[in-house]
Amino acid sequence: MKYLPTIGLEIHAELKTVTKMFCDCPNDPEEQHPNVNVCPICLGHPGTLPTINKTAIEAMIKIGYAVSGAINPQFKFDRKNYFYPDLPKGYQISQYDAPIVVGGRIDISARIGEPKTVKLNRVHLEEDAGKLAHAKDEQGKEASLVDFNRGGLPLMELVSEPDIKNAKEAVAFAKELQLILRYLGVADADLEHGQMRFDANVSISSSIELGTKVEIKNLNSFAALESAIHYEIDRQAALLDTGKAVAQETRGWDDVKKITVSQRSKEAAHDYRYFPEPDLPVLAASDFPLADLKLAVPELPDAKRRRFKELFGLTAEQINVLVENKDEAEYFESAVSELEADEGEVVNTEKITLLFNYLNSDLKGIMKDRELDFSNLKLTPENFADLIAMAVKKEISTRTAKDLLVKMLEKGTDPRSIVQEEGLGQVSGEGELLAVVKTVIMENPKAIEDYKKGKIEALQFLVGKTMAALRSRGNPEVIKSLLEKDLSR
Repeated sequence: MKYLPTIGLEIHAELKTVTKMFCDCPNDPEEQHPNVNVCPICLGHPGTLPTINKTAIEAMIKIGYAVSGAINPQFKFDRKNYFYPDLPKGYQISQYDAPIVVGGRIDISARIGEPKTVKLNRVHLEEDAGKLAHAKDEQGKEASLVDFNRGGLPLMELVSEPDIKNAKEAVAFAKELQLILRYLGVADADLEHGQMRFDANVSISSSIELGTKVEIKNLNSFAALESAIHYEIDRQAALLDTGKAVAQETRGWDDVKKITVSQRSKEAAHDYRYFPEPDLPVLAASDFPLADLKLAVPELPDAKRRRFKELFGLTAEQINVLVENKDEAEYFESAVSELEADEGEVVNTEKITLLFNYLNSDLKGIMKDRELDFSNLKLTPENFADLIAMAVKKEISTRTAKDLLVKMLEKGTDPRSIVQEEGLGQVSGEGELLAVVKTVIMENPKAIEDYKKGKIEALQFLVGKTMAALRSRGNPEVIKSLLEKDLSR
């Protein structure tokens, strides 16, 4: 039988603040030593009182504006009571019925290639729990160790409406949210460091009525999110096909066996015994600089995609590559603005595409080898654009352009200075090239014989030999023309 999946996501992301949510302990995801960024407040000692991190609230308001949500006129914190080894207080400070952001939407059309917008239910703020590490002691017995460094970090939770229909849309939604958070600068959302995690609510039905919802908890990669949803849809379908009922429960993802496993029956809100946090005040949105925070929201990924499409004539795939990294997109745009236009013309798509190709393959390849990123390059967009202009005008060969990139990254020098210092300009004059061509012809009689027998590849061999003799400075088109003219005699 054919079933219709319905999926909603709950996405957690740690916010990038200097200190934790309710105390002055450092917010340092890179800290490797356990239990050093802790204090009596985040460890839940009796008699301690939390204070609210204003920067985290302002980050949430910016997120609200970015996803077109409504900022609640008043919002508060609540205690969510449950017991777990990594939650020393026995409760988590979260938000229940008065979150900071209500509603909103995220457009994922550019990622899936068809129109699709996912509506949001809410975005609220809470504190993160600690982290459990499971290991064996010297006797081989299982042991669980608790690291509270993460406990108390400001944690955004975004809850979507059940608008998602398949795993592809779910991953697209998660990736677009990650990118929005990075553009805002409020979160790194690094999956490898556990700074972003997903819960997926999955149900299937053969009618318009929703099926029984199953929650898959703590998915820590896009691959896990996709695989877990695929598996859960198939698992529920197999149950319904055999006349069995799907149990409402919470399941975990076994990344080794690639299956979901039952953890507990699904809790309802009353199971957590929410009540208003008595140690924290109700906050009014009007107490925050809303107009300034709205203005601080930068151009977001989807708007940048639309603008790049109008301005640069690139393909959707090329635009997506650029937009995935805010610094890269800004570097590219700055370089394009520096490209020389032909007299009386605007910079054409061919030049822009060449610039993109050099940036995406050659420049990024060298950067990867040297562990560089676009935020700290010595190579300025102006100098990079000048390099492309020289290649377009055939002032330098393609090979020389690639070599120049390395030198420019190392020295931070403009390409024309290096070309002049090292004599790397492209040789295009027939008189200068002809002498080298004749020498190559004399030194390679076998290739000449092969060419006259109809082996066209022999011509390319001779072009290569000539280019080598000229240290890649020769104009290959002129060289080829001279060879063909000489060999036709």
